[in-house]
Amino acid sequence: MSNQVSKTIRIQLDDAQTIMELSQLIQKYDAEIFLQKNVHGSMMEANLKSILGLVNLQLQGDDQVKVICEGPDADSALQAIEHFLNAN
Repeated sequence: MSNQVSKTIRIQLDDAQTIMELSQLIQKYDAEIFLQKNVHGSMMEANLKSILGLVNLQLQGDDQVKVICEGPDADSALQAIEHFLNAN
């Protein structure tokens, strides 16, 4: 049985953080990890394990996003992503 968790997070990145670091952080998790963001009135969703998906979302400080994790380690993955996106 697969565990699914989600949380809406307001991004607070510091200047030293990069999309590559986020991508590397989540590769160790078995969970499928998706991020949803409202971009100019349209909801966009990207698989966080895809660098191209991350780039297309154009994450910026103070963005509000929804993180959805599904899989055996979904809780751990969500905690790690939340910690990374709220670095300040």
